[in-house]
Amino acid sequence: MTCDVCGKEGARQRYLTRSYGKGESLLVIENVPVICCPHCGERYMTAQTLDQIEHIKRSRKISRQNDSYQLQFSNSDEEIKSLCRLP
Repeated sequence: MTCDVCGKEGARQRYLTRSYGKGESLLVIENVPVICCPHCGERYMTAQTLDQIEHIKRSRKISRQNDSYQLQFSNSDEEIKSLCRLP
């Protein structure tokens, strides 16, 4: 995979756990696809992944009654299911 920042080959997709907010508003999302480049050290998410995360944040503000969401991140021909845990 080519890095979008430095343009060199060798960038890899990793799946990380990301947290947003703190205290009662803490949101934890597991298995978030992140592109990591060993050459420039940059880590970034695709626009599609960022859109999914923003959608989760908006949905969470509207409906705080759910204690979990089933999410799907799609990256090219791979589908990654993620579980979003609410505190």
